[in-house]
Amino acid sequence: MTAAGLMRRRPGYYLVRMSLIAACYAAGWAAFALLGDSWWTLAVAAFLAVVFGQVALVAHDVGHRQVFRLRRASAWAGRIAGNLGIGMGYGWWQDKHSRHHANPNHVELDPDVEPDVLVWTRGQARAAKGLPRLIGGSQAYLFFPLLALEGINLHVAGVRALADRSLKQRRQEGLLLFTHFALYLGALFVVLPPGKAVAFLAVHQCLFGLYLGSIFAPNHKGMPTLTGDDRPDFLRRQVLTSRNVRGGWFTDLALGGLNYQIEHHLFPSMPTPHLRRAQPVVRRYCQELGIDYLETSLLTSYRQALRSLHDAGAPLRSAVAVTKA
Repeated sequence: MTAAGLMRRRPGYYLVRMSLIAACYAAGWAAFALLGDSWWTLAVAAFLAVVFGQVALVAHDVGHRQVFRLRRASAWAGRIAGNLGIGMGYGWWQDKHSRHHANPNHVELDPDVEPDVLVWTRGQARAAKGLPRLIGGSQAYLFFPLLALEGINLHVAGVRALADRSLKQRRQEGLLLFTHFALYLGALFVVLPPGKAVAFLAVHQCLFGLYLGSIFAPNHKGMPTLTGDDRPDFLRRQVLTSRNVRGGWFTDLALGGLNYQIEHHLFPSMPTPHLRRAQPVVRRYCQELGIDYLETSLLTSYRQALRSLHDAGAPLRSAVAVTKA
């Protein structure tokens, strides 16, 4: 990939991409201020939900050092986009995401498959307590409604992480995070009456969470999970637990290049626009080695994820049936 130039940074691409997103961000808030006390601001809330999702995707690329060569520049760009821009704790997210990349879909090592609200395996279902036990049997039906809360979850997790003394640059993280909350809530409740401000908040945060969750859900959900000492080599660990989503330029734009999840996991610092070019090389190499390489449509990826969630919750449905009997 290096010889083909696919690991080379693309400053021009990211300059244009980040400038366009910044312009949309500014335009959204300008429209919010100009509309003022109007229910049309809910349309602005929906627009800004998509913009916030795109900012999160930029923070993701920055976190993988696809944009800047220096770690310090990447960290500050990530904090400005994440903490200040959308209220997401960048330091907390980067730590969590790095552990995910090292061991995707490993039940004990990947924080993305911890049974905090949902259960991802039948083993987790059998051991579930509290909320996961309560909703696990029906979690496939609740998955997308729960994604609407993902935006709020990002805010809460970022604030909670500030109590962790191991978090780097805690003061800067906290200052930027609470500056975002102050400006965001201040704008809502100064420009809008309380009822409309709450409605804007609900529409914006729920659609932001739904969009963000819908971007990440196709990547690994429903793919094989690992446990214990079940850790294949790097290539198989990344390819067999990841799923690509086929599509054209709109899919690339909407999913931020994460539809090439296999290539991204194999080469996390590869700039987003190079992932499409890397795909045929990776797919051909996997075919030569006899490694399953999965690519589906977006709808099929959701079906597979929901089917897996439904299967994982089977022990909880059986327990309810036995109790009723």
